[in-house]
Amino acid sequence: MKGIRIRLEERGLRASLFDLEADVMDTVWDAGWDRFTVADVHRRLSERRQIAYTTVMTTVARLHDKGLLGRERDGRRYVYRPRLSREAFLQEVTRQVLDHLPAASRRQAVALLVEQVAEADPEELDHLEALIRARRKELGE
Repeated sequence: MKGIRIRLEERGLRASLFDLEADVMDTVWDAGWDRFTVADVHRRLSERRQIAYTTVMTTVARLHDKGLLGRERDGRRYVYRPRLSREAFLQEVTRQVLDHLPAASRRQAVALLVEQVAEADPEELDHLEALIRARRKELGE
Protein backbone atom coordinates (compact mmCIF):
# COMPACT_ATOMS: atom_id res chain seq x y z
CA MET A 1 0.00 0.00 0.00
CA LYS A 2 1.32 3.37 -0.98
CA GLY A 3 0.24 6.85 0.01
CA ILE A 4 -1.46 5.91 3.26
CA ARG A 5 -1.33 8.53 5.99
CA ILE A 6 -2.99 8.82 9.37
CA ARG A 7 -5.42 11.59 10.30
CA LEU A 8 -5.68 11.44 14.07
CA GLU A 9 -8.84 13.56 14.12
CA GLU A 10 -10.73 10.85 12.19
CA ARG A 11 -11.83 7.32 13.02
CA GLY A 12 -12.00 4.09 11.04
CA LEU A 13 -11.13 4.17 7.35
CA ARG A 14 -11.21 7.96 7.29
CA ALA A 15 -8.15 8.02 9.56
CA SER A 16 -6.07 6.62 6.72
CA LEU A 17 -8.00 7.46 3.53
CA PHE A 18 -9.59 10.63 2.22
CA ASP A 19 -13.36 10.71 2.80
CA LEU A 20 -14.39 9.76 -0.74
CA GLU A 21 -11.73 7.03 -0.89
CA ALA A 22 -13.16 5.61 2.34
CA ASP A 23 -16.69 5.82 0.91
CA VAL A 24 -15.61 3.93 -2.21
CA MET A 25 -13.87 1.20 -0.22
CA ASP A 26 -16.83 0.92 2.17
CA THR A 27 -19.13 0.58 -0.85
CA VAL A 28 -16.97 -2.17 -2.37
CA TRP A 29 -16.59 -4.09 0.89
CA ASP A 30 -20.23 -3.68 1.95
CA ALA A 31 -21.42 -4.89 -1.46
CA GLY A 32 -19.06 -7.88 -1.27
CA TRP A 33 -17.88 -7.32 -4.82
CA ASP A 34 -15.05 -9.50 -6.12
CA ARG A 35 -15.08 -7.53 -9.38
CA PHE A 36 -16.66 -4.20 -10.17
CA THR A 37 -16.55 -1.21 -12.50
CA VAL A 38 -16.53 2.51 -11.83
CA ALA A 39 -20.17 2.51 -12.99
CA ASP A 40 -21.07 0.02 -10.22
CA VAL A 41 -19.54 2.25 -7.56
CA HIS A 42 -21.03 5.40 -9.05
CA ARG A 43 -24.51 3.84 -9.09
CA ARG A 44 -24.26 2.89 -5.38
CA LEU A 45 -22.80 6.22 -4.26
CA SER A 46 -25.44 8.10 -6.29
CA GLU A 47 -28.14 6.47 -4.16
CA ARG A 48 -26.85 8.44 -1.17
CA ARG A 49 -25.63 11.69 -2.71
CA GLN A 50 -25.06 13.58 -5.92
CA ILE A 51 -21.62 12.77 -7.31
CA ALA A 52 -20.05 13.02 -10.75
CA TYR A 53 -19.00 9.86 -12.56
CA THR A 54 -15.58 11.39 -13.29
CA THR A 55 -15.04 12.08 -9.58
CA VAL A 56 -15.69 8.42 -8.79
CA MET A 57 -13.46 7.37 -11.69
CA THR A 58 -10.58 9.52 -10.41
CA THR A 59 -11.00 8.22 -6.86
CA VAL A 60 -11.09 4.58 -7.95
CA ALA A 61 -7.94 5.15 -10.06
CA ARG A 62 -6.26 6.75 -7.03
CA LEU A 63 -7.13 3.71 -4.90
CA HIS A 64 -5.57 1.52 -7.61
CA ASP A 65 -2.42 3.67 -7.54
CA LYS A 66 -2.28 3.26 -3.75
CA GLY A 67 -2.41 -0.52 -4.13
CA LEU A 68 -5.84 -1.06 -2.60
CA LEU A 69 -7.50 -2.08 -5.87
CA GLY A 70 -6.28 -4.30 -8.68
CA ARG A 71 -7.57 -3.83 -12.20
CA GLU A 72 -7.65 -5.42 -15.62
CA ARG A 73 -8.74 -4.15 -19.00
CA ASP A 74 -12.09 -5.27 -20.31
CA GLY A 75 -12.47 -3.64 -23.71
CA ARG A 76 -12.44 0.13 -23.19
CA ARG A 77 -13.03 -0.03 -19.43
CA TYR A 78 -11.27 -1.37 -16.39
CA VAL A 79 -12.69 -4.00 -14.10
CA TYR A 80 -11.43 -3.56 -10.54
CA ARG A 81 -11.09 -5.90 -7.57
CA PRO A 82 -10.25 -5.23 -3.95
CA ARG A 83 -6.76 -6.40 -3.07
CA LEU A 84 -7.49 -6.51 0.66
CA SER A 85 -10.49 -7.19 2.84
CA ARG A 86 -11.54 -4.43 5.24
CA GLU A 87 -9.94 -6.38 8.10
CA ALA A 88 -6.68 -6.94 6.23
CA PHE A 89 -6.54 -3.24 5.32
CA LEU A 90 -7.00 -2.15 8.94
CA GLN A 91 -4.35 -4.66 10.04
CA GLU A 92 -1.91 -3.33 7.46
CA VAL A 93 -2.49 0.29 8.49
CA THR A 94 -1.99 -0.66 12.14
CA ARG A 95 1.18 -2.56 11.26
CA GLN A 96 2.54 0.45 9.35
CA VAL A 97 1.86 2.76 12.29
CA LEU A 98 3.55 0.39 14.75
CA ASP A 99 6.50 -0.21 12.43
CA HIS A 100 7.26 3.51 12.39
CA LEU A 101 7.29 3.86 16.18
CA PRO A 102 10.47 3.57 18.23
CA ALA A 103 10.57 0.41 20.41
CA ALA A 104 9.62 2.23 23.64
CA SER A 105 6.65 3.93 21.97
CA ARG A 106 5.61 0.60 20.45
CA ARG A 107 5.52 -0.96 23.92
CA GLN A 108 3.37 1.93 25.14
CA ALA A 109 1.03 1.52 22.17
CA VAL A 110 0.64 -2.20 22.86
CA ALA A 111 0.00 -1.48 26.55
CA LEU A 112 -2.73 1.01 25.59
CA LEU A 113 -4.24 -1.54 23.24
CA VAL A 114 -4.37 -4.17 25.98
CA GLU A 115 -5.95 -1.63 28.32
CA GLN A 116 -8.62 -0.71 25.75
CA VAL A 117 -9.36 -4.35 24.93
CA ALA A 118 -9.62 -5.32 28.61
CA GLU A 119 -12.12 -2.52 29.26
CA ALA A 120 -14.21 -3.30 26.19
CA ASP A 121 -14.46 -7.08 26.08
CA PRO A 122 -12.95 -9.82 28.30
CA GLU A 123 -13.27 -12.30 25.39
CA GLU A 124 -10.97 -10.09 23.31
CA LEU A 125 -8.44 -10.11 26.14
CA ASP A 126 -8.56 -13.93 26.14
CA HIS A 127 -8.04 -13.88 22.37
CA LEU A 128 -5.06 -11.56 22.78
CA GLU A 129 -3.55 -13.90 25.39
CA ALA A 130 -3.99 -16.84 23.01
CA LEU A 131 -2.22 -14.90 20.24
CA ILE A 132 0.69 -14.15 22.57
CA ARG A 133 0.96 -17.83 23.60
CA ALA A 134 0.92 -18.91 19.96
CA ARG A 135 3.59 -16.38 19.03
CA ARG A 136 5.82 -17.48 21.92
CA LYS A 137 5.42 -21.08 20.80
CA GLU A 138 6.47 -20.09 17.25
CA LEU A 139 9.55 -18.37 18.68
CA GLY A 140 10.42 -21.43 20.77
CA GLU A 141 10.00 -19.71 24.12
